[in-house]
Amino acid sequence: MKLHFSLLLLLILVLQASKAFKNGEFITTRGSNFMLNGTPFYANGFNAYWLMYQASDPSLRQIVSNTLKQAAIRGLKIVRTWAFSDGGYRPLQQYPGSYNEEMFKGLDFVVAEAGRYGIRVILSLVNNYESFGGKKQYVNWARSRGEFVNSDDDFFTNSLIKEFYKNHVKMVLNRYNMINGLVYKNDPTIMAWELMNEPRCTSDPSGRVIQEWIREMAFYVKSIDTNHLLGAGLEGFYGSSSPTRTSLNHGHSIGTDFIANNRVPGIDFASLHAYPDQWLPGSTNQFQLYFLSKWLTTHIQDAEYILRKPLLIAEFGLSCKDGGFSSYNRDALFNTVFSIIYASAKRGGAAAGGLFWQVLAPGMESFRDGYEIVFEENSSVVKVITVQAQRLSMIKKLNTTI
Repeated sequence: MKLHFSLLLLLILVLQASKAFKNGEFITTRGSNFMLNGTPFYANGFNAYWLMYQASDPSLRQIVSNTLKQAAIRGLKIVRTWAFSDGGYRPLQQYPGSYNEEMFKGLDFVVAEAGRYGIRVILSLVNNYESFGGKKQYVNWARSRGEFVNSDDDFFTNSLIKEFYKNHVKMVLNRYNMINGLVYKNDPTIMAWELMNEPRCTSDPSGRVIQEWIREMAFYVKSIDTNHLLGAGLEGFYGSSSPTRTSLNHGHSIGTDFIANNRVPGIDFASLHAYPDQWLPGSTNQFQLYFLSKWLTTHIQDAEYILRKPLLIAEFGLSCKDGGFSSYNRDALFNTVFSIIYASAKRGGAAAGGLFWQVLAPGMESFRDGYEIVFEENSSVVKVITVQAQRLSMIKKLNTTI
């Protein structure tokens, strides 16, 4: 009987998640909450940056479909992925203004398939890092056209580079999806845009450069698309607007300011990343969990009482490549993140969900970075993920009945 019930539950979940979102059913915000149809929206999810890349090859699309299906079965409702691949091998944007249609069709498939499984999509528009081109590629494009640029940080200030970026934003937001028949800016499957994955400008520790860039680009995005939410893509490091908080950065001075950057008009929600194993190398697991708890609770408090905007923990994880790694320690980290999110959500607080880094499908050996979660392999942490998704679902049902 227990086996039959489990199979029935899985079937129900899949059937429920096999309906595309209704037109106009966009995620919005009210104060420090995400909202859906007048009800606070809480959801966990995952990162899978590689979805467009894989889906651009029709023979590999089943991998994308199965990954989204497995995520939906476990109650995950948000996926964060790249809407960029600039220059290099199999690019989306071959050079400024020139696009690879096969890659765009891959992104079309990702968005349409996510909608089919009831998963919202967050699309990041450029990378801070060299992987998939990033700001370095934009700078190189400008240099090849005779622009005098000194460093990759000129991405944020050079007028030609900013025009390149705006043109990419315009192209993506106005893309007509060849599969579901919706223009991206009108598609409720897309939950939000993200200006950049982990923006950093180390040449300006004051944070003024990134502040002005976020202000300009947020205004531009909103001039095209008023349906969707917008995030800056920040990791969460504090800056000069909150000097009493900078000790939490543990020496990271990267030219961003969690409070000031997220106060920009047009930025609808704050994002937070958490990698204590990277940021505190050599520290004990116990100290990393202590830092993690303080990092999360402080940002939740600031999102709720200072920013008055929702907070999404958009990346977190623990690498199996670290010395002393154990599945027990990873489970403990995931439980810590999810428990703090749940406690905030239960009282109607700012923390809306957590997206772990990253999901891979079986056989994707070349994509492994140490943080990968394979649903079919990592049974203990997958159980943690599934239980937390169910807990957030119960909060939603509780709010619906009030």
